[in-house]
Amino acid sequence: MTSVDDAERERGPWHRNLIVLWFCTFVAGMAFSEIMPFLSLFVSQLGDFTKAQVTFYSGLAFAADYAISAISAPLWGIIADKKGRKIMLLRASFGMAVAMGLMGLVTNVWQLIALRALQGVFAGFISNAQALVASQAPRKYSGRALSTLITGAVSGQLFGPVIGGFLAQLFSIRNTFFITAGLLLVAFLLSLFFVQEHFKPVEHHRNPGDSRNPLAAFQNPRLIIMMLCSTAIVQFGNASIAPIISLYVRELMHYKGPITVVAGIIAALPGISNIFSAPRLGRYGDHHGSGKVLLFGYIFAVIMYFPQGIVTSVVALGILRFAIGISDGALYPEIQTVLTKNTPVNLTSTIFSYNQSFQAIGNMLGALLGGLVAGWFNYNAVFIMTALLLLINLVLILWLVPGIWKTGDRVAS
Repeated sequence: MTSVDDAERERGPWHRNLIVLWFCTFVAGMAFSEIMPFLSLFVSQLGDFTKAQVTFYSGLAFAADYAISAISAPLWGIIADKKGRKIMLLRASFGMAVAMGLMGLVTNVWQLIALRALQGVFAGFISNAQALVASQAPRKYSGRALSTLITGAVSGQLFGPVIGGFLAQLFSIRNTFFITAGLLLVAFLLSLFFVQEHFKPVEHHRNPGDSRNPLAAFQNPRLIIMMLCSTAIVQFGNASIAPIISLYVRELMHYKGPITVVAGIIAALPGISNIFSAPRLGRYGDHHGSGKVLLFGYIFAVIMYFPQGIVTSVVALGILRFAIGISDGALYPEIQTVLTKNTPVNLTSTIFSYNQSFQAIGNMLGALLGGLVAGWFNYNAVFIMTALLLLINLVLILWLVPGIWKTGDRVAS
């Protein structure tokens, strides 16, 4: 990227867009997470189900969103690179608001599962917000901007379950869906009136001898593939632990005391540390190289995950979970920063949408395999499995794209 392009970006609306989209991703993150604590309870209200049936249908409802979004996200990303990112923000926020509002009207579980799948079709608000900011922010500030933006979604996801539980208790589960739909409409209106994008579609003229391989447009396809796979693995680790963390806390507390309160605090700790660490690590990456922050994130995560499988007190688990938020603050934003710095500007939305797909795949597989591993062995095995996967991920990156650790900016193939 030339200095002239960077100067044009600095004069553009990227900073205001960052502020507006931080709030919008906070609202979106909160909307997505606030219904999760009572989704299975809502399923149980939609029929006379056995315990096994409630678990099965809840799993289907949970997975439907991620399964469909994994397929649809790349298609929306291709359209975004041709038509613009702002229109994708409007499409995602309005479409999900409609799907969420309709969930409050369902009368059977299959209607709920179908609407969860419809929500997956319209997913992509956060990834398109990231793509818009990445395409507008000066390259020298891209790490800081993306790291700051991601704290919006993380903060929303952190407070969402607490707010959702309070709303469900105060207004009922059905009315919470309507309230959540209203929040998404707020994100739609803010994006419509306050986000500016001067989008110029890039004309592609294919010559007869040009490759039809979509990766041919990237200078280092191997790096792109590894970063996308890394997104899935990192998300796999978090998703595999989320379903069993409260059960693990209950075991460590010997089934006594305020288990749900403590489990909620433990679940929130990574998000709290992530909010404070991600922007600072992003600034460090901008000055010293994103690859160095990635290296730190992987090593720190492996060191922190292993002992979580052998702790004997909930206090020790809390300290280690807080530390995991720091590693997440290094891994998630810097993976996206490396993708940004090694992707042509006209393919920014496409690559961020693929990144969203890999994240959805990690969510699905993590929740599924985490539960299976916990059932086959014990809860602590899930933490050890996650540490081993991240270690393997680190070794593969060191082997396949060793140059990333030198700068992490533009890595030659």
